[in-house]
Amino acid sequence: MAAVNLADARRVIAAAEKKAQEIGQPMNIAVADEGGNIVAHVRMDGAWIGSIDISMKKAYTARAFDIGTKDLATHSQSGGQFFGIHVSNDCKIMIFAGGIPLKRGGKVVGAVGVSGGSGEQDHAVAEAGAAAF
Repeated sequence: MAAVNLADARRVIAAAEKKAQEIGQPMNIAVADEGGNIVAHVRMDGAWIGSIDISMKKAYTARAFDIGTKDLATHSQSGGQFFGIHVSNDCKIMIFAGGIPLKRGGKVVGAVGVSGGSGEQDHAVAEAGAAAF
């Protein structure tokens, strides 16, 4: 089965939560399916409420463009080939690190989005979640 199901999402979230606990930073963690729809979301105790939306949008962005948001950010700066992309899709595009596509059989089937710390922390937690997929 190629689709991201609830069991997959829970596994990704559990691994991401573990990493967030290791680094001592509460996070919002969202997992999206192939259509960019949220399958599951967790807001860890103490995580910023403003990061709920950001984590979900990072997951959407990583799936919508099949690219890590950290990499998309590099290309979307002033003068970059994707400058202004963040205002597309009704401003649903996030260009901060922390969104990573989830692949099965070499095909992107979903994404994880993490928000609540620095870009480096968000990316590290998202990587841990993606590795569990």
